[in-house]
Parts: sequence; C-alpha cells; structure tokens
Amino acid sequence: MDPRVHKRYLDYRDRHVYFGRKKAMLSAAEFEPLDAEYQTLLLRGESRDDEEDARFEAVSAKLFLD
Repeated sequence: MDPRVHKRYLDYRDRHVYFGRKKAMLSAAEFEPLDAEYQTLLLRGESRDDEEDARFEAVSAKLFLD
C-alpha cells in the first residue's frame, strides 16, 4: 500500500472510532479501491455529472469524509 493511502487509511480508522462505532470497519483491502474512487471523483470537482456526484457523496459517507 502506498504510504499516502496508508495514512488516509489510518485517518479513516480514527474517524471510524468516533463516527462509525455501530458499522463494520473497512479492511485495508476494502478501503483502498474506495479511496482511489474518492480521489478520482474529488479531482473531477465541478465537472462531475449527477451520477458521479451521487457516488461521490456515497463514497464520502463510507469513508466518513462528508
């Protein structure tokens, strides 16, 4: 795992302790593709279409970034 992704995973775990106590925590293997999708959608910014925007919100919520 890339060190930057690993740091974001550790940050996710910290947020999960606070926000996601009742939800199952994502494993590193589950986190990595969601993080990649989040980063891609984040870079698209205002050029996201409605479907991408909805997916961005869903992924953000899973990663506790909303």
